[in-house]
Amino acid sequence: MSENFDIKKRLGDRIKFLRKARNFTQESFAEKIDIEPQSLSNIERGKFAPSIETLQKIAHALSVHPYELYLFEALSPIEEIKRELIRIISESDVTAIELYNHYVSQMPKVLR
Repeated sequence: MSENFDIKKRLGDRIKFLRKARNFTQESFAEKIDIEPQSLSNIERGKFAPSIETLQKIAHALSVHPYELYLFEALSPIEEIKRELIRIISESDVTAIELYNHYVSQMPKVLR
């Protein structure tokens, strides 16, 4: 199976993204969800999948519903987004409003 479709890796990336967006360090977040920092590191790197109990703690600590941890399409690394925006702007006469509408229309409805 392709690495792009590795659910443990994508889940780990999503958890890491949401953790950082909420300004938690790995250590402080691990303490908050009552696991070892090394275990959180393994989850975020896609080495191990969290148990259902840990997944529930992660979702609660991040103030999201558990299913939101699996919204992989909604997550693009910020550098990927920046490159795409630069490409679109440099290759066309698109306005800021058109660009905004383009990206909002591609977001899952649950995030709008």
